Amino acid sequence: MPGQRLDHIDRHILALLQAQGRMTNVELAARVGISPPPCLRRVRALEEAGYIRGYHADIDPQRLGFEVRAFAHVRLKSQAEPDLQAFEALAREWPYVRECHMLSGEVDFILKCAAPDLRAFQRFLTEALTPAPNVASVKTSLVIRSGKDEPGVPVPPAS
Repeated sequence: MPGQRLDHIDRHILALLQAQGRMTNVELAARVGISPPPCLRRVRALEEAGYIRGYHADIDPQRLGFEVRAFAHVRLKSQAEPDLQAFEALAREWPYVRECHMLSGEVDFILKCAAPDLRAFQRFLTEALTPAPNVASVKTSLVIRSGKDEPGVPVPPAS
């Protein structure tokens, strides 16, 4: 099971850094109750083990002029592995696609998209996504309001 060898201090470090990645090592160490040198060693070990994949700024999309957020539900003509991988590669190239997830069920992929306005999103749909190779259909849902937008995963305490 992933995370099994993490103790309560490692989990606390992960939870704190996930909530506030710019926290200094001194502040982090104080909040988890250890001195800074072992805290830094633990953070580096968590990075090297792949628990921490990177550090990112949480940017307000509207402040940058991205007024439209939408989900695109994509059904493919073929679900052969090379075709799935080809679609994922295309999705990684499209700047308006912020997340791409393969699903089980009626649709093959859901794409989380951000665009400056409806015209730009429509252009992306009609010029890039819908005519893309192997795409059978696309249904979209515009985000009206977000009740929760929390990155990461819940970090349970060690048992």
